[in-house]
Amino acid sequence: MIKMAVLGFGTVGSGVVELIDINQEVIRRAVPEGIYVKHILDLREFPDSPYNDRVTHDFEDILNDPEIRIICETMGGKEPAYTFTKKALERGISVCTSNKELVAAFGPELLKTAADNHCSYLFEASVGGGIPIIRPLNECLKQEEITSIYGILNGTTNYIMTRMEEAGLSFEEALKEAQDSGYAERNPEADVEGHDACRKIAILSSLACGKTVRYEDIPCEGISGITKEDFGYARKMGMAIKLLGVMKREKSGLCVRTAPFMLKADHPLYSVRDVFNAVFVHGNMVDDLMFYGRGAGKFPTASAVVSDIMQLAATLGTNLPCVWSAETVSLSDSGQERYRYFVRADKGLQEAAKKNFGQIEYVHSDMSAEDEIAFITPRLTEDEWAKSSTAFGDVISKIRLLSD
Repeated sequence: MIKMAVLGFGTVGSGVVELIDINQEVIRRAVPEGIYVKHILDLREFPDSPYNDRVTHDFEDILNDPEIRIICETMGGKEPAYTFTKKALERGISVCTSNKELVAAFGPELLKTAADNHCSYLFEASVGGGIPIIRPLNECLKQEEITSIYGILNGTTNYIMTRMEEAGLSFEEALKEAQDSGYAERNPEADVEGHDACRKIAILSSLACGKTVRYEDIPCEGISGITKEDFGYARKMGMAIKLLGVMKREKSGLCVRTAPFMLKADHPLYSVRDVFNAVFVHGNMVDDLMFYGRGAGKFPTASAVVSDIMQLAATLGTNLPCVWSAETVSLSDSGQERYRYFVRADKGLQEAAKKNFGQIEYVHSDMSAEDEIAFITPRLTEDEWAKSSTAFGDVISKIRLLSD
């Protein structure tokens, strides 16, 4: 059997070990030798686990075991995941991961280290959970110029927004429900402030370009400012509100952003609910493609990880190439991106709205408060919005329309 190790025995790591045992017969169709998890690295003990005898607390036990050919990293975070991954690749041990933070920060470096040492670094599960999207971009669509990517990339925020929309919950109520259900962390900042989705669109954008799109350079907004009243207005307009990671090629260059958007009912992402994710891709020749599935969870994510493990097992001693260089892409000036904006403000600012935004379109809702107005602006650049809104006064909320 091909021997491997798993770093981190949390939700995803334990799912990987269980899936390999449960689906061993299926795995052997593609990898006749079979795959066996020999070591599990974790700081904790697992006395009630049937895999407890495989647990080690010392990474050197794994690194110095000549039988280990593959390592699966599901620890999360940059360290010690980066150090362990780098050391393994330098030894010629192939690595796969579900760690989007690590991939977004060090992807090109780790890919080069793998190529230099005749092994591979794969990361299908780093974006979209169980959705196959990395391999299609890297292999099936490498002949395409990817002109746009629109993704619902975080299951936690999509669940929260679904509950706000369908059950009329406030953000705080929906967040607590997500935490109680195990969908949101006790500290949900990475999810609700958009950082998780931002790292994922950075990875997808980098693969689409073949160069590095730094997530630190991407304008990023979360959903903590969205209210149930906003959903009432959206419903009235026949729209949905989604947190999106967006990449699009414009004449001005590459535009990448993470933010809440209002989508019309005919958009393919409109109906994506609950903890599901979806990625909508446009290629200049293939046209539109949609990838949809569970974006998180023990076995969906583990399924994507094990698909990488099987590919690594079938190609031991070789490098599976990935076109992603360390050269950084300079993003276009985000201030020149143009959108229409849905805006809510105090009713006393009605005349100021006309003065500062021009031909506005008023919106009414059953949830409208008597002391506020809501309207949609003409198409404005981000810079024009900033200038006009400063002169206008405080707004209750502002959400971009995806297209019009």
